[in-house]
Amino acid sequence: MDTKIVFEKKRWLIAITTVIMQLCFGTVHAWSVFKKPLMIEYGWSELSTQAAYMILLAFFGLSSAFVGWIINKKGPRFVTTVGGILFSIGMLVAGIAANIGSIVLLYIGYGFFGGLGACLGYVTPISVLIKWFPDRRGFIAGLAIMGFGAGSFFMGMIAPKLIIVLGVANTLFICSAIFFVLIMVSSQFSDNPPSGWIPDGFILPISRISETSSYTFSEAIKTNQWWLLWGILFLNLTVGVGLISQLSPLAQNIIALNIKGSINIDDLAMKGGLIMAIAMIFNGIGRLFWAWISDLIGRKNTFFAMFITQAILYIYLPVVNDIILFLIIACYLLSCFGGGFATLPAFTADAFGPDNIEKIYGVILTALSVAGIVGPFIFAYFGTYALYISACLLILGLVFTVLFKKPSYYKIQ
Repeated sequence: MDTKIVFEKKRWLIAITTVIMQLCFGTVHAWSVFKKPLMIEYGWSELSTQAAYMILLAFFGLSSAFVGWIINKKGPRFVTTVGGILFSIGMLVAGIAANIGSIVLLYIGYGFFGGLGACLGYVTPISVLIKWFPDRRGFIAGLAIMGFGAGSFFMGMIAPKLIIVLGVANTLFICSAIFFVLIMVSSQFSDNPPSGWIPDGFILPISRISETSSYTFSEAIKTNQWWLLWGILFLNLTVGVGLISQLSPLAQNIIALNIKGSINIDDLAMKGGLIMAIAMIFNGIGRLFWAWISDLIGRKNTFFAMFITQAILYIYLPVVNDIILFLIIACYLLSCFGGGFATLPAFTADAFGPDNIEKIYGVILTALSVAGIVGPFIFAYFGTYALYISACLLILGLVFTVLFKKPSYYKIQ
């Protein structure tokens, strides 16, 4: 068979298996469906229960700083396989924690193992796909990260029903087993293309940095553009992660305001989970949509549009009492959260080249470790005022976006 055809089929097979892995890893963002049942069963406080998700995001972001170096030494297949094992162990340990009522064990399982495993499984295949698809950089990153966002949708739809019937612990045990099988099979296809390979018929645009002239990590981090990208990602993630962490409770509060008479807690939880699941669809769709838009209008213009529209909606959101209107706004806001996640890898590759993307973007992703603590804390501690704080953070993100200018290449060729 023609080598070109073989490589074309291979890169799309890698894309499909990457989406499968991202669906599994992305379920971590559905934490809010587990949070309230655990609070009710064991009497844990809002902030202490929220800490499990905050710890996960912290370790996700911190470990991303080292993923690029591990990939270079061990290869993407090894890293995604280890990520799948750690992630499955995390869900298993979290299930044991939910079974015996140990919040410390929950932090270790869902937080530490879950965060580390999800990071290895998230960063690695995205860096692989960017190298396989130089002709569709924004779209393919968006497709992969859409899978990560869609994982929360499926968890939001399925988990509340399983929790009512089987309990939190058994739900996590089932997830652990399913994730292990799917990730172990899919990770075996993760592999980089041959050095210098480009798709048939593709011509590298003059304005784009090639693989051979890419910035090294040490060069990129010395530019103010790298730090602006870190700030842009941090601000977009902070408000998005904060909203996700409180989305189901916020929805339940609005539903409760419109219900006359007694409220069935299980029914309220189911409706809150449904709202989160629907919004998470747009978290996934936004990752593909905004990444595709960025291929058409540019990464900078895309972030400009997302920041300004989000800021306006966060200012308006506190006065919303209609659940349908709340859902529409939440869907849009989460589409921007996902869109920022999906557009940033291509933004980074455009600025610094694709060759060291796993290191350069991986360290930028440490923004998630900070956002994962700051965002949920703001929403858990400040209540309604968190929405106004979010608007201010988004305006700052808008300023960073305006200030960003593509770095001029300075290395001696």
